[in-house]
Amino acid sequence: MRLLHTSDWHLGRSFHREDLLGAQAAYVDHLVETVRAENVDCVLISGDVYDRALPAVDAVRLCNEALVRLAELTRVVLIAGNHDSSRRLGFGSELMNASGVHVRTDPATVGEPILIEDGAIYGIPYLEPELVRHPWELDERSHSAALTEAMRRVRADAERRGDLATVVLSHSFVTGGEASDSERDISVGGAANVPASVFEGVGYTALGHLHGKQEMAGGVWYSGSPLAYSFSEEKQRKGSLLVDVRPGAAPSVEFVEAPVPRRVSRVRGRIDDLLTDPSYDKYEDRWLQVTLTDPERPSAAMERLRRRFPHALVLGFEPDGASSASRRTWSERVQERSELDIAGDFVTEVSQAAPTGAERDLLNEAFECCRQKEALT
Repeated sequence: MRLLHTSDWHLGRSFHREDLLGAQAAYVDHLVETVRAENVDCVLISGDVYDRALPAVDAVRLCNEALVRLAELTRVVLIAGNHDSSRRLGFGSELMNASGVHVRTDPATVGEPILIEDGAIYGIPYLEPELVRHPWELDERSHSAALTEAMRRVRADAERRGDLATVVLSHSFVTGGEASDSERDISVGGAANVPASVFEGVGYTALGHLHGKQEMAGGVWYSGSPLAYSFSEEKQRKGSLLVDVRPGAAPSVEFVEAPVPRRVSRVRGRIDDLLTDPSYDKYEDRWLQVTLTDPERPSAAMERLRRRFPHALVLGFEPDGASSASRRTWSERVQERSELDIAGDFVTEVSQAAPTGAERDLLNEAFECCRQKEALT
């Protein structure tokens, strides 16, 4: 069984106000050509098809076009990610099954496979811990507990089916994965990480959520996003994974690089050097995050920079000699902190006192309500 693993399309997303829909459409063209050239038996889309729960009309139109074109060539298995609305993405899924497009957004179906050739493909959508805790009678509220129960159901079904290659799609944050600035934090509602060992015994696990291609354990892979959605992804190679699986054998995984409409890069230095040094020629056609290190903030800096770098999008100022703490960007300062901690800092700032236990409980309840409401929309 030959699979093409892709994820995190984030259709409708922009990049610092730059429209990416054309680049996303070009990726769909590339995906269709890859399926045709490589005789792919099934395309796996491991969540975050859209960038938000209520996607724009143009994003929905592109998704529809992509699924129609793929269905003319192969089968498709698609799961909901934490950015998707399970209810909206799952609309019409029973009708689409007949066309070979299998949309899995309901946690109740995790133990029901799609059978293709000599393989069984199980789709595990993003699991909001609080929403499955009571129906599944879990002892704790965490992503690990939810996914462990989902995999118990997968294994129980796979054992009944005998000698088939098993494939699992999951949208989750596996422990040790390298994150970027563009993934949404999923830590509220329980521990965010799940161990790679939860997928032991599976022929291939097609992960979504993290935007960089990476192998987490034998046969457990993130394909990464098809485009860069933050400057922190500047060194990542974008594409999909061509996977051959067969019963009782390790999967064969090959990276298929996707077209890059415009590269993203980060540069830093004094403005005069950036504007005159020939070594920066290669950056003239890229989307840029520029950090100026001049002792004094230059006047009209962005206007001057765009004469040479017309696609400069973000400008920062970190003068030489400043402390390392002051040079950290906002995203760097909050990257490893939870939403609850950041909200607590706000309370401390405006009230000149750390939040009490009751106040933190109230903030946590508010975040939980927002997450559950989004998951149900």
